[in-house]
Amino acid sequence: MVTLWLDESLASHALALEINISRAAEDGIALATKAECERLWRLENAQAIEQANAYVEKHGLPLGKYPQF
Repeated sequence: MVTLWLDESLASHALALEINISRAAEDGIALATKAECERLWRLENAQAIEQANAYVEKHGLPLGKYPQF
């Protein structure tokens, strides 16, 4: 369990709209966590992504010569 501090007017407005504040906070934290993990993955793998893109630019897609049906 974690204690969160929220702006009182925001919390009151959410309660008036019958929003489950705990669920909304959990969903928001899950989204923020996922976005940060994705951002860090892109940073950690930037060199490999650049190399793969350079290979495709130079040689084309590995299976590009085979038509798709």
